[in-house]
Amino acid sequence: MNSWSETARTFGLITVELVALFLVISFLVALANRRLGAKRIQSWLAGGRLIGPVKGALLGAMTPFCSCSTLPMLVGMFKAGVPFSTAAAFLIGSPLLNPIILGAVGLLFGWSIMTGYAVAAFGGTLAIAFAWDALGLERFVKRVRVEGAADHEEPWGGLRAEAPGAWRSALLDFKPLVLPLLLGVSVGAAIYGAVPQSFIAGVAGPDNPLAVPVAAVVGIPLYIRTEAALPIGLALTSAGMGLGPVFALIMGGAGASIPEVSMLTAIFKPRLVAAFVASVLAIAIAGGFLIPQFT
Repeated sequence: MNSWSETARTFGLITVELVALFLVISFLVALANRRLGAKRIQSWLAGGRLIGPVKGALLGAMTPFCSCSTLPMLVGMFKAGVPFSTAAAFLIGSPLLNPIILGAVGLLFGWSIMTGYAVAAFGGTLAIAFAWDALGLERFVKRVRVEGAADHEEPWGGLRAEAPGAWRSALLDFKPLVLPLLLGVSVGAAIYGAVPQSFIAGVAGPDNPLAVPVAAVVGIPLYIRTEAALPIGLALTSAGMGLGPVFALIMGGAGASIPEVSMLTAIFKPRLVAAFVASVLAIAIAGGFLIPQFT
């Protein structure tokens, strides 16, 4: 176990880093979205069966969306005629590949681990998108009409004029994350400072072959943001939990949550919702086994 003074210092620094990371990246992405515009983004996504999913995954990797903003954009993609496999890659890639989780993983676990995570998550995202398309799961998308604001976009007003709005957008995006982030840091600090390493190592150590799938299953229903799960992951790693199970937990929790699955039922039929949850579970387990290979 670690001293409480060391624990407070470690997790205080983690909190500052995560807050700064989220605000800076959200600010830059808000500017990029305003500069490009929704119409141009949707036009850019109109690729073929091979290139389209790559574009969808890349867009997901560039957008630190939460569920409440990912799903409306997903519906907008369907409305604009974006190929199903492209939209599927965006849906899966957005929570798993966005710069918030990649940057935080790099800060907490090292940049080589972040690279391994990115490779595993990107490959898994494309594989799932291609599989969904090949299985014809598009027929399980509900026909939902959404009146978006893409047809009424204001023209780009220049960096000086747009910066205040982008900053307000970053603050608004961060506001609902304050409590989950602090809760996650607090739980992580408690684990880091109080839980004996021998207990964690025995339950979910690197030598336990069932640790990865169990962690992935536990992570999927967690009602917690990725930014809050990462400090907990650091605490578990420090307490002796293997990197594979930690990443399976994070990937499961980041890829699917109770609110997101609930919202997906508005646009997906039950079979496609089930396919989404199963896909996230598969990616989480695969990533959990692959990540330690990059250390």
